[in-house]
Order: sequence, then C-alpha cells, then structure tokens
Amino acid sequence: MKSEIIGVSQNIQKIRDLIDQVADTGLNTVICGETGVGKELVVQCLYQKSDRVGKPFVKVNCAALPDSLLESEMFGYEQGAFTGAERRKRGKFEQAHGGVLFLDEIGDMSLPLQSKLLHVLQGGEFTPLGSEKSVKSDTWVIAATNHELEEEMRNGGFREDLYYRLSTIKIYLAPLRDRPEDIPHLINHYIEQYTRQFNTKNISIPSQSAIEKLSGYHWPGNVRELQNVLKRIMILGSGEENMEELLGSASPPKAGNSVRTSGREFSMPMDLLGIDGPNSSDLASLSLKEVKRKALDRVEKEVISYVLQKTGWNRSKATKILNISYKTLLYKIKDLNIKPPPSSTD
Repeated sequence: MKSEIIGVSQNIQKIRDLIDQVADTGLNTVICGETGVGKELVVQCLYQKSDRVGKPFVKVNCAALPDSLLESEMFGYEQGAFTGAERRKRGKFEQAHGGVLFLDEIGDMSLPLQSKLLHVLQGGEFTPLGSEKSVKSDTWVIAATNHELEEEMRNGGFREDLYYRLSTIKIYLAPLRDRPEDIPHLINHYIEQYTRQFNTKNISIPSQSAIEKLSGYHWPGNVRELQNVLKRIMILGSGEENMEELLGSASPPKAGNSVRTSGREFSMPMDLLGIDGPNSSDLASLSLKEVKRKALDRVEKEVISYVLQKTGWNRSKATKILNISYKTLLYKIKDLNIKPPPSSTD
C-alpha cells in the first residue's frame, strides 16, 4: 500500500516538498518529532518515492534490544563468533544492501555502538562479529528519534560527529497540537480507511458533533492516539455522553500551571521550576529549556508512576502500555527517582 502524508499545514507541505527533493539522493536523513507523530510514515514515503523502491527496506529498533544483541543484529556474525552462534547470520546492514536501512529510536543507541555506526557511514563497509573480512554496504540510512539530539549532543549523550553525519537532511515533524488544521483531514482519512479495513456490519461512524470534538482536542499522543481513539469509537461505539471520558478533555489545555494527561490533572507548581511565583526575581535567570526539561520530567514521572501502580509494578506490562523499551523504563525509574511500594515485585 502506498504511504501518504495527510495534512494541509505548512509543516506538512514543507515535508512533502523535502521528500520530493531528496528521495533520489540517498543522503543520510534524520527525522525528528515526538512519539506518535508519524515519523515512520515519512520514512516510508521517502522510500516509495526513491529509486530504491522495490529493493530491501530493513528496520532496526535501536531501543528494543540490549547493546550486545543490537550490534549482532546490525552487523551480523560468523559461525562460532560467540557461544550459541551456530551459523553465520547476515546483519541488517548487509540485508539492506542496495536499499534502505531505517534506524528507529536512534537516540537510544549507546555511545560505543554510535562509534561503530559512524565507522560504517564514513567508510561504507563493516566487519561482522568474529570475521576478519570487511563487507561493503551500499545502504541509504534513514534515522528517526523523539530525542532532542542537539541537546543530547551538547550533554555528551550523542556523538557530535555522528549527528552531523546522519543529519545531512533533517526533517522535523511537528506535533498535532502545533498543526490543528491537519486534524480534521486526518480524522476523515482514518474514518475512510477503517471503514474499508474493519470487516463488520456494526461499525459506528462518528457523528459530525463527535468529529468536531475530536478536531478540537489537543492530542498529546499525536496521530497514534488519534488512530486508537477512532478505532475504539468505530468498533465499540461511543455516544456523545462518553466523548469527554474517552478523550479526557475535548479542549486544548488551558494556560496555567497544570497539564491534563489521559484524564488525570497533574499540578505544575512554580517551586518545581525553581522560582517562588510569577513575580519572582528568579524569572530573569530562568532558562526556558530548563523549564521544559523540569516540566517534562514531572509529567513523565507522574505517568510512569501511575502505570506502574496500575500494573502492580510489573515492568514488562508497563513497557507495553508506555510503548517504550525495558531498558528505557529502567533508566527512567532511576533517573526520575520513582520508588516502588515495599511489597511490589516484577
């Protein structure tokens, strides 16, 4: 099925133009944006418009595997390279030869692996584990991340040389709240798609009133959340009286010191940001990036704590609900200082 980027916003129109301009160049490309905005869709459009269409398209989720497995997945290994290596395995770079290698969640890749990836991008060849021979790779590398790589680069979490090597072309996909004019078009598109897709006579088409409420929602989970809500409405049905509960709130978040996520309101006190109040002299030295970091940390901690509580601190279940890797969850628990109740077990 041919991929299509839906929307009329300036951001979407610019992305369409960029895709047309770079699809046949094979230049390394990085796609940035929040979780759920549709970064993989942009990758698919790049591939389908390129002269590599029909050739291998290989995806690697850099956040889904520990470093030892990720390295062998990317570069492959020879028979006997390590215990359990009973036969030679072709890595993703070798499998993607002549086509596209999509490195999803590149921001979660460890520094040692970043160094090896840089070597491949610079030289166009790699060495499988346990081998003495290099393998040539003509591969178009496209990466995607929900991390702010420039910030991580400055903090030492992402290699500067790899960043500039990857981001020959950089595409930024804005969150839905910053392009509300796209929401009605996305809703109509997915209603048509799911009407064809779901093989049932009991499908429920949202009313015009429901569509207007959906169009006015701020969609913190972006396009992925929109898709899930529409599926629920169309398969399970959702009357007007349930719309508020379904969305948590059918209007954008009001200005102030609170954020609503999945129906729960989290307070954002000024002391969290290191100031006493809106008239504090500390405002003069307050960094907007620091405010953003602290606010996001607070929301992340509240959401992760809530999910862990609801799953009885079953981390495996929590990773599925939060749509993050186990490794990322453990890091967040430690970094955000989330404490389990005394009796919890995994």
